Amino acid sequence: MSSHSLHRTTLALAMGAALLMVLAACAPIPKLAEPGQPIDGPEAAARLGLDAGPGQAIDASWWKTFRDPQLDALVEQAIEHSPNLALARARIARAAAMTENAEAAKRPSAQLEADATRQRFSEHGIYPPPLAGSVQTLANIQAGLSYEFDFFGRHDAALQAALGQKRAAEADAAAARLSVSNAVAKAYVALARSQAQSRLLEQQKTLRDQSLDLVRQRSAAGLDNGQDLRVAEAPLPDIQRQQVVLREQQQLLRHQIAALTGQGPKATESLDATLPAALDWQQAPHLDLLGRRPDLAAARARVEATAQDIRAARAQFYPSVSLTAFVGLNSIGLDDLFKSGSRQYGVGPALHLPLFDSGRLRANLRGSAAEQDAAIATYNAAVLDAVRDASDQYSSLESLRQQRTQQDALVANADSQAALAEQRHRAGLTGRIAVLNARQNQLLQQRGQIDLQALTVDAQINLMRALGGGYAEPGRAQAQSRPASDPGRG
Repeated sequence: MSSHSLHRTTLALAMGAALLMVLAACAPIPKLAEPGQPIDGPEAAARLGLDAGPGQAIDASWWKTFRDPQLDALVEQAIEHSPNLALARARIARAAAMTENAEAAKRPSAQLEADATRQRFSEHGIYPPPLAGSVQTLANIQAGLSYEFDFFGRHDAALQAALGQKRAAEADAAAARLSVSNAVAKAYVALARSQAQSRLLEQQKTLRDQSLDLVRQRSAAGLDNGQDLRVAEAPLPDIQRQQVVLREQQQLLRHQIAALTGQGPKATESLDATLPAALDWQQAPHLDLLGRRPDLAAARARVEATAQDIRAARAQFYPSVSLTAFVGLNSIGLDDLFKSGSRQYGVGPALHLPLFDSGRLRANLRGSAAEQDAAIATYNAAVLDAVRDASDQYSSLESLRQQRTQQDALVANADSQAALAEQRHRAGLTGRIAVLNARQNQLLQQRGQIDLQALTVDAQINLMRALGGGYAEPGRAQAQSRPASDPGRG
């Protein structure tokens, strides 16, 4: 065996023996309390009364199901120009950079150094003549390579934690996108409702004006008294007040839409919204769809990231082993720098053992465990809130469905009364005021119908948001599942 081989073997045995010795001398790792448990899919279905089978899919561009090009354009513009989405994209970029940094820690690092120093050597220093008292140039060119062995998974855990935070940032961006699209759609529907109400209210005012003219004519002819005139005049101020209120609502809603789409307040002054028809869709709260909510996906990713943070914090208690090598040229004087005799090289292992830093490491580990407990609690709260949110919207839709059935009957009855009043007036059996009153009731019931239609569409928009808005988490099963937690924490 050559001397070099013998030297390498001896060095390896020495490192192995040293590693065994330092492992025994590692700082003691504290025992952590058992973490809270995230709500998993079967448990959520059992506790919350949800269907665990496959749910009806929601399109990621769910607003297009209302078939309104004007609404589509507004939502797309809001998604493009929203400051909240720009912030979310910046957070994704930051998380991606952190992931790249964690990946780099797992790879060897290389350096190249070059320097030249003009120096006078002391006559009374360590250098003998002829260097002593002379002025020389020290030149150095050196390439280095270093690598830290990840025996205890610290770098891998840090990478997985960074990836988890990146997934959380991506889910947060999807949640922001869903929130923006939801806000635009709701404001658009509210504007359409208010404008439709204004049109019907204007018709009501026209009918009231006609009724008042008739009563004034009858009063002038002595057929009605002053009380009849006061009764005919009473509804007009309230109608005019409602018109003022509706105009204010429309102005504020236009401002809201303009702000959401990144425009100035005047950009939407001429916006004329159309109230969409309610969809033939009433999806019940469902485990599979709730699991797709981007806010739940973000909370789930953060639980998994904190589990990896605990792994990384625990690995800090173990020794780190690294290997460093260098090769280069060094000389006094630039003329000799590139001569073969100026070569220098070296290689050596390094061992770091945290013997006197256990207090900081224990605090770091306990802090990571507390972060995981907080993430799990946040996730569980988000699950319960998601179920409540979806259940509320579903209950509202069910109530609105029943109300619309009754309101449709009222509208049909009012239409019938108006038609009968018109027939009786043509036959000379009733006066014109009876026809106007019947049409007033007809418009009043139509206004109630518009309100219920707008409330139904609004509740469907809210339910789509509550069920995830068609979000599909990349690279994961879509059913809600328990996020991974640190298996060895206790």
